[in-house]
Amino acid sequence: MQAPLADDFAFNPYDEATRRDPYPLFARARREHPAWRHAGLPVVSVFRHADCQAILRDPQAWSSRFPPPPGFTEDDLPRSMLVVDPPEHTRLRGLVSQAFTPKRVRQLAPRIEAIAHELLDQALARREVDLVEALTYPLPVIVIAEMIGVPPEDRAQFKAWSDALVAPLGSVFFAPPTPAMIAEQRRIRGELEAYFVRLVEERRRRPADDLLTALVQAELEGSRLSFDELLAMLILLLVAGNETTTNLIGNTVLELLAHPDALAAVRADPALVPGVVEEVLRFASPVQMDPRRATRDTELHGVPVSAGEFVLCWLGSANRDEAVFERPEVFDIRRERQNHLAFGFGPHYCLGASLATLEAQVALRVLLARTRSFHRPDLAPLPLHPSIVFRGVTRLPLVLEPAPQSRSNP
Repeated sequence: MQAPLADDFAFNPYDEATRRDPYPLFARARREHPAWRHAGLPVVSVFRHADCQAILRDPQAWSSRFPPPPGFTEDDLPRSMLVVDPPEHTRLRGLVSQAFTPKRVRQLAPRIEAIAHELLDQALARREVDLVEALTYPLPVIVIAEMIGVPPEDRAQFKAWSDALVAPLGSVFFAPPTPAMIAEQRRIRGELEAYFVRLVEERRRRPADDLLTALVQAELEGSRLSFDELLAMLILLLVAGNETTTNLIGNTVLELLAHPDALAAVRADPALVPGVVEEVLRFASPVQMDPRRATRDTELHGVPVSAGEFVLCWLGSANRDEAVFERPEVFDIRRERQNHLAFGFGPHYCLGASLATLEAQVALRVLLARTRSFHRPDLAPLPLHPSIVFRGVTRLPLVLEPAPQSRSNP
């Protein structure tokens, strides 16, 4: 038998086996290749917690502003706070941050719980459901749509728009976009902007008590928010407001099914719910990768990085780093306060972290309270999220066994 090569490491984030279980490869990367250049590409992946944290906290050295991918123009790039640096980022974030403070988010808890019960009413009536369709997608979408002021009848359309927008995320680092992808992204952006133009005009005529009205008033003041920034903000909030949380709730259910002792423990003691959600954020991070662009020539663990090249911070690896977490490969719902990077770090730390965490906690509490048990009808591989940025599944068939006298709160 031929001895293995001394360095046979390879990391292809699109390999299906790697996507389904990247963690052994991540562990090896942390040991042997903490910075790894993708052959022939201006892209370096980093895997250790300390490196990811240092990069994400330093927007001067590692920018969130990216040039247009081949085939796109500057006009195609939304003026979103996700892809700008301070001080522009600070100004844009400040316009919406008040809506997402922990105190304001806590006030949403009764409404989130009521929505979860309504969704479980329908799911339990069917017994066998796709949990993504029944709970993990509609809950966060209804919440963010109500916060913004999007009419209920338009939510289904937003799912189609959101799914299409996020499907290719991350792909431009590995291959130029196809003409069909460029055309599709432009079509979706155009439809979303046309929709929001109508909604904005309506709020100008008839203000309401919602985030959309607050943003419109900021835009009318002139110096605080341009109309293009307003549209980009609305698109970002709707997409980001559901994508991470949908995957977080789904991953929570999957990890509990994979760890029956943890499921039994949280059923017996619902006070463990916050710890479950925190551990899922670490153990099965809904956002696996966060990219940045080098603003100057530098080096990472002996790997040269030129100005303008990209680094991919693999949060899913950082959150299993042995240097930070004790027994990182163990799913421990009683783990002490965690230093995970599931919501990023630094100026771009996820604005909706408190909301996503609360929604996942409420969804889990209601699901446990309303069911005696739940299980997958088979063990067929589940369809993965199309983007390498996210860890999640697009379908999750479950059989729900109702709890005795299970019914929604009046």
